[in-house]
Amino acid sequence: MIKNITIGQYYPVKSPIHDLDPRTKITCVFLFIVALFFAHDYFSYGLALVASLLMIFVSRVPMKALLRGLKPILIFVVITAFLHAFLTPGVEIWRWKMLKVTQEGLNQAIFTACRLILLIAVSSLLTLTTTPISLTDGMEKILAPFKKIGLPAHELAMMMTIALRFIPTLLEETDKIMKAQISRGADFSSGNLIKKSKALVPLLVPLFISAFKRAEELALAMEARGYHGGEGRTRMRVLKMQPADWVSFGLVLVFLTYMGYYRWFK
Repeated sequence: MIKNITIGQYYPVKSPIHDLDPRTKITCVFLFIVALFFAHDYFSYGLALVASLLMIFVSRVPMKALLRGLKPILIFVVITAFLHAFLTPGVEIWRWKMLKVTQEGLNQAIFTACRLILLIAVSSLLTLTTTPISLTDGMEKILAPFKKIGLPAHELAMMMTIALRFIPTLLEETDKIMKAQISRGADFSSGNLIKKSKALVPLLVPLFISAFKRAEELALAMEARGYHGGEGRTRMRVLKMQPADWVSFGLVLVFLTYMGYYRWFK
């Protein structure tokens, strides 16, 4: 399951979405997520699904890579859907003793599951098509106007990107530690919740030690290369909006506008 998490990983391939400005991709993902919360029926969710599949097709990221990233949240999606199906009041369509499913609850369960899946898929697509350096530059440019109120845009963007970048690294380290301890007789799967929690203690200690060690090594490497914050820094590649960026931004804005119009005026 650990290897199935795709957030924070980059998939190198030539595609129109890979070539977009990182500011465009970050903004478009944010607007698309907002549009998802405007969806309220089967047509609007179907439209969001078609738009998501179109972005995945244009990005040339294999569908299996995104589906692999959905496996870790599958249990959470199923539990959330069941809670909506059984706890939402409405017209009863099925009952077994104390349990009952309503038409409104079934619809809400399907909508919630679709929303969660699309949120994870689109967020994963952002990191799969954007390098960590480009992501840092894009976040810094977006946050730059807030410098006037004292927000450290560069440092904040750097921290967010480093945290995102180290997700796959720490997950890989966790997998190695788990396999090493399982080979020595550790058991992480059997027992009740309390026993499983206690079994994780020997896993968390070396993981925290490894994380602090990597953080120290990264800090020393950045200092050795003369990094002292964002002041006075230059970039090898200057971000510049291209026609494709404006077209992409316009399409997502039209999608957002239509979803909002369909939600409140239709």
